[in-house]
Amino acid sequence: MADCSFTSPKGWFRYRACAVIINDGHILFAKNEREPYYYSVGGGVHLHETAEEAVVREVFEETGIYYEVDRLLFIHENFFTGSMTNKDQQCHEVALYFLMKPNATKVFNHQSYSLGGIRESVCWLPIAKLDEYEAYPTFFQQELLNLPKTAKHIVTKEFIDSNRIKHKKVKNKYN
Repeated sequence: MADCSFTSPKGWFRYRACAVIINDGHILFAKNEREPYYYSVGGGVHLHETAEEAVVREVFEETGIYYEVDRLLFIHENFFTGSMTNKDQQCHEVALYFLMKPNATKVFNHQSYSLGGIRESVCWLPIAKLDEYEAYPTFFQQELLNLPKTAKHIVTKEFIDSNRIKHKKVKNKYN
C-alpha cells in the first residue's frame, strides 16, 4: 500500500501517524542502523487509511505488540531540510501524534525494517533527560513533561541555509 507522500522538484511531503508510548517516566523511540538520531515510533499513513489505523499498524510493525489509541495529543507541522534519506531537500511533514493506552510491556524482542531494508529497533528514553539525546521531535523535551489535556497544534521550522547554518523556530499555535 502506498504512503500519502510525494516528491516534487521543490521538495518532499509526507503525512505521518506517530505514537506517544509512555512507561515509568520513559518514552518509546525508534532508531535505525543508518541514522545517528532517535525518532518517534510511527510512519506514513497509507492511502485510504485513517491516522488511527496507521498508528496502530506502525506500532505493531515496530514493536510486535498491539497498542490501543487513547487520544490525539499533537498535530505537528514540520518543515526541515532533509539529511540522510532526503539529502538537502526541503521537507514538509504533517504528523498526528497519538497517546497510546498504557501497556505493561517494557521489553521488545522484535526487529523491524524500514523502507529500503534498514534494520530498526525501539528503546526507552527518559523523558526528563531527552535534551541529552538527538531525538525528534525536539518539542517532546518540553511538551511531555506536562501533557496537554486537548490536542495541541505545533509548527516547527528547522532548515539549513546555503551557508550550512541551522535555524530553528518552534511555534505552539494552540494550548
